[in-house]
Amino acid sequence: MDKLIAKNPTAYHNYDITDKIEAGIVLSGTEIKSIRNGKINIKDTYVNIKNGEAFVYGMHISPYEFGNRFNLDPLRTRKLLLNRREIDKLYGMIQQKSVSLVPISMYFKGNKVKLEIGIGKGKKLYDKREDLAKKDAEMKIKRALKNNY
Repeated sequence: MDKLIAKNPTAYHNYDITDKIEAGIVLSGTEIKSIRNGKINIKDTYVNIKNGEAFVYGMHISPYEFGNRFNLDPLRTRKLLLNRREIDKLYGMIQQKSVSLVPISMYFKGNKVKLEIGIGKGKKLYDKREDLAKKDAEMKIKRALKNNY
């Protein structure tokens, strides 16, 4: 039922994601049309809480080709739709544990656009190397098993 629009390929590589939260996002009409065409990039995005409201920064939605004067800035800050309780919980986590809020994926839920936010702590370089070594070892094992059968 949920149709995936975009994924953040570096989210799990750069962060150790512990929890996920689903948020709505405030968009204009031409942005929705551009998203339906797949013209979105959430690779370098992050979420921050300012004045009791959550915002996503760095999300690039390309201008809609037939939108002319209704197109907005592709990199503008967009507001996230969360409950007060969720915002307070996220704000508390950011302050105490020095964690980051990272967009993981964007998808359609019905006809609404949702953003999945991960609560994660940044990985060190050696953690990233360990993960790559594990993936490489698993790939070699799968390849060896496939060739034996």
